Amino acid sequence: MLRNHAGAVRYSEMVQWVRGVLAEFTPHGTRCHVCPHGCVLSAGQVGVCKVRRGVAGGGLETATFTSSVTHVDAVERKPFFHYRPGTQAVTLAAPGCSFRCDYCINFRISQYGRDDQAGWDASPVDAADVVRRAARLGGAVALSYTEPSLAPELTLALARHGREAGVDVIWKSNGFLTAEAVALCAPAVAAVNIDVKTMDERAHRTLTGAPMRPVLDAIRAFREHGTWVEVCTPLIPGVTDPEPIAAALARISPDIPWHLLRFTPAYRMRDQDPTAPRALAAAVEAGLAAGLRYVYVERALGAAGRNTRCPSCHATVVRRGVWTLLENRIQAGRCPGCGERLEGRW
Repeated sequence: MLRNHAGAVRYSEMVQWVRGVLAEFTPHGTRCHVCPHGCVLSAGQVGVCKVRRGVAGGGLETATFTSSVTHVDAVERKPFFHYRPGTQAVTLAAPGCSFRCDYCINFRISQYGRDDQAGWDASPVDAADVVRRAARLGGAVALSYTEPSLAPELTLALARHGREAGVDVIWKSNGFLTAEAVALCAPAVAAVNIDVKTMDERAHRTLTGAPMRPVLDAIRAFREHGTWVEVCTPLIPGVTDPEPIAAALARISPDIPWHLLRFTPAYRMRDQDPTAPRALAAAVEAGLAAGLRYVYVERALGAAGRNTRCPSCHATVVRRGVWTLLENRIQAGRCPGCGERLEGRW
């Protein structure tokens, strides 16, 4: 990424653009229907995400049929706790994001086009080759670290190859999608973990540059389309109130696994304090009090915080280390002790 003397972004010749989906022709340019920003783009103009642009004669191109990383993670790292525990995922990250979160630890790839520290370092993806690698692992393909919803073209290609090989596509997403984007992508995405950062609209806009309401709408929509959904909330001191988030999730479904994350000072929020363990413990209690059946804290509260317990007899049915599976006692989706059904894709 380069800038001219006026400060405008001038993209490197290394960026690879391919034809994009979810484009609407209008008299003023092409409207992008991937996210609720709804950018109307003239030829060569990039949207808020900085990785989708208008083309001459109408239509869109995207720079997200690429990845800045290709490595293998456990699904527990995303985190997914109720989707195929112990599964390995070949993980990709196409540059760009529809949010500009002030605490983003992945800003060097997510904030491409916004921040001079985020240079272009992505390479084109061979979807068939990635799926073959995942198949050899008996695993999945994950889009994570940046915003996967900006890469519907890559997602659909991976899913097309994946169906033939028995390989799922999974997302770690901010959930900022239009209804059209969810309808297009949900059949291709086996599981999605969505961030809910705060229920306060003003705080959400300040933190991310975007409204909050579409995120809840996407959680509902993905579930209605049959995609498995888990939710993450980073507990940011002074920003995140866990009680209204827990209540909102419980109204959608008490079976949504809720992951509470310790805020780590980073990027533009390096001077903030990290989340205190007592705040995480209080948030767990808030989640359970709201009626959520599965509330997790990955590290700060020890092993008990990341294990799955039967919501009926309270026996431990899945034991986890940090980003690892230690034991899965669930049998055909049920507790081996009392027979209670535990929701998930086991």
